[in-house]
Amino acid sequence: MTQITTATGTMSGSEKAAILMLALGETHAGKLMQMMDDDEIRLLSQQMARLGTISAGAVESLLIDFGERISSTGALVGTYESTERLLLRILEPERARQIMEEIRGPSGRTMWDKLGNVNEAVLANYLKNEYPQTVAVVLSKVKPAHGARVLSLLPENFALDVLTRMLRMETVQKEVLEQVERTLRSEFMTNLAQTQRSDVHELVAEIFNNFDRGTEARFMTALEELNQTSAQRIKELMFTFEDLVRLDAGGMQVLLRQVAKEQLQTALKGASEALKELFFKNMSQRAGKMLQEDIAAMGPVRLRDVDAAQSAIVATAKALAEAGEIVMGGRDGAEEMVY
Repeated sequence: MTQITTATGTMSGSEKAAILMLALGETHAGKLMQMMDDDEIRLLSQQMARLGTISAGAVESLLIDFGERISSTGALVGTYESTERLLLRILEPERARQIMEEIRGPSGRTMWDKLGNVNEAVLANYLKNEYPQTVAVVLSKVKPAHGARVLSLLPENFALDVLTRMLRMETVQKEVLEQVERTLRSEFMTNLAQTQRSDVHELVAEIFNNFDRGTEARFMTALEELNQTSAQRIKELMFTFEDLVRLDAGGMQVLLRQVAKEQLQTALKGASEALKELFFKNMSQRAGKMLQEDIAAMGPVRLRDVDAAQSAIVATAKALAEAGEIVMGGRDGAEEMVY
């Protein structure tokens, strides 16, 4: 084998990377390689295989050089803007734009990883307009738990068609898979990354939805003093646990099927009598009575636990509304979807 005795300055970047990986050892090097794509792994592996015996001096010199380069840079700040500027210097503008849109979208190394991080209601809303065979391919590639949640939100007949096609589906041809990936990237992920709220009040209302009730009251009072119009607009856009009184009987029953009993008990502990009654009357007489007894037997419950349970149920209701499973009556009496 060849002994490396040259100074690190004459080595190529891939040679330095190969030496560094060997110096790190199997455990740490393996973790780094898991984050690389196939081409990077192939190039690095080729260099590692060709290195032969490396002198201790060469390794030490490389590590010192590496440490000096890192320490001399000071603090490193990575932003979308700095990353985009770098990409525009080395790639075609269209390719750089596509990469940045993917970065701004849901996280994940591959397209299927990214889909696994898309809210199931959002993904189901997109897939319900696709061919069942395409949906079958997509759901065969995401994690089973995520696929199950998406299927449960699709129209029942459509979901059954998808399941049937998944059962009959053999190995998907590479060309078909690549075409599905391109379509998802261009039509779904790009649009998802570009989506912006048309009203900043919607964003602030979502923030208020996630406050505990004490913080919400404090900020709302302060906001009302500063800008009464904006405060009123935010109140109209907010969706709280008490707003569930606007659900019709069918919507309430759909929601009840999605909520855990223990979660409901805690949430209703701090609810108004009107909302409690709405939940009780949409259960069987026996189930409603048992729930009332369980709530009474709970004793004192921490307010933050009540808030957390109520927030979780509100999130479930929002997902069902976005999927078209429930409909909410508006504050003015007109029907509207809850988003």
